[in-house]
Amino acid sequence: MENIIPPMPAKRALAALDQPAPAADIGPPKRISKKVRAAIDAMVSGDCKKICDAAAKVGLARESLSRALSTPHVAEHLRQKVLRHLAIHAARAGATKVDLLDSSNEMARDRASTFVLGLAGIQPATSPSVNVNIEVKAGYVIDLSDDPAPMRTIP
Repeated sequence: MENIIPPMPAKRALAALDQPAPAADIGPPKRISKKVRAAIDAMVSGDCKKICDAAAKVGLARESLSRALSTPHVAEHLRQKVLRHLAIHAARAGATKVDLLDSSNEMARDRASTFVLGLAGIQPATSPSVNVNIEVKAGYVIDLSDDPAPMRTIP
């Protein structure tokens, strides 16, 4: 077989690579209805655990809310709401971990202290180290090296 070298791409094709990608958000932001926003708020706050419960609470069909949640702009709105909710409650969670350091339960104290030390960058190695035993005393040795060494037999 002969080597076939592909032709060089056209100059205009190469020039297209030098230009920045077009902005994804062209036009005004997309609208999210009040009912969908209320359903998202109910799910983020924990009032409703399921999509069907949130849809029933705000007066939407489950299919309508599910379809709305699968659109990119609504999914991004939901993600932003969840991140804000978690950021607000992160301080409370941190205070709880610190309170657990003074707990009477030793296991809770141990886990809380390990967590807090891990946040500070003080933690044990996550993967165990590998020990290789070089000294071979008995058994068969299979040599997988590239250099063929002269074979030696032990009586």
